[in-house]
Amino acid sequence: MKVEFDEPRCVAAGQCAMVAPAVFDQRDDDGVAILLDDTPPEEQHEATREAAAVCPAAAIRLVEG
Repeated sequence: MKVEFDEPRCVAAGQCAMVAPAVFDQRDDDGVAILLDDTPPEEQHEATREAAAVCPAAAIRLVEG
């Protein structure tokens, strides 16, 4: 799995960081998400998929394979 994050689209909702904290975090100053791991290990795939699904700005794209 490869994670693509479109930072300009991020609305700083924080859903990704709550659902997949090993893959996403948030900047302290404005709350915009930070991609911590663009190729998360398999044990993080389910949480990463959920993070992409709950992102209100659709700023997370997953490339499976």
